[in-house]
Amino acid sequence: MRYLQVLLLIALVASAGSASASFFDKLQNLANPDSKESRIFSGATQVLSSSKEIDYTTERTIGESLALEGLQRFGTPVKNESLQQYVNLVGNAVAANSKRATIPYQFAVLDSPVQNAFAVPGGVIFVSRALVSILSDESELAAVLAHEVGHVSAKHALKSTQRAQFFEGVGTITAASVRGDRGKKFASAIGDMQAVLFDKGLDKEMEFEADLAAMETAYRTGYDPFALIRVLEKLQKLEASSKDKKGSWFSTHPPLSERIVRLRAQLRKYPDYAALASLHERFVKNAKLK
Repeated sequence: MRYLQVLLLIALVASAGSASASFFDKLQNLANPDSKESRIFSGATQVLSSSKEIDYTTERTIGESLALEGLQRFGTPVKNESLQQYVNLVGNAVAANSKRATIPYQFAVLDSPVQNAFAVPGGVIFVSRALVSILSDESELAAVLAHEVGHVSAKHALKSTQRAQFFEGVGTITAASVRGDRGKKFASAIGDMQAVLFDKGLDKEMEFEADLAAMETAYRTGYDPFALIRVLEKLQKLEASSKDKKGSWFSTHPPLSERIVRLRAQLRKYPDYAALASLHERFVKNAKLK
């Protein structure tokens, strides 16, 4: 039944192709330093002080400003429309079974040689070409994307900065001209969040929480939840021979051995995991990187 569920979910989100195309156009504009989008999200943003919790529009605006930094660090989206659409189909299938399924999610494969994946607030998720290249089937891709969806669902990036008081008292952010200290404070806050997401890494327990969420979400979608363990074991082998770990899951996540031990202990919750979907052939057909 769960195997059929994953096939049906992929079909249900197939209609998102046109929306995905407009999203990639926006990403390309963000990567262009002369574009309106780039100028807005690289600094022309005003912070309005409020006691209210950050709303979704504000969260998304923060996320898109961080997406710009991600594009600058890790490269622009791979120019392969069928691959991008496939990753969005798989990503939206797992997102539909996440704890925060009511917001829009967009996924993009970046042309980066670094094995990495990251999520910014608001539901924009990136996975590198290098990470996709080591995956063997669709369940492993789903596991990686579900892990990042878990971060968005739990608002981990925002919580990590709120604990450090970067966004204390911020209620709404609007795309407008920066005036005075408010713009400087926002730029400083974004810079600190960039350091958390791309350099230091999120809190260790946040990563474990996203791992557990990924397993549960994959299982609910119909994918083999053991796939995440397989991905981490692959990265563990690569880690042993990697000289440059900067910017990868090696440097921005907790020790892989500890994550694997914790996840193996969770498998008892999924006694039928071996019977769930892996979809090797479909992955090979759709995840062509050339």
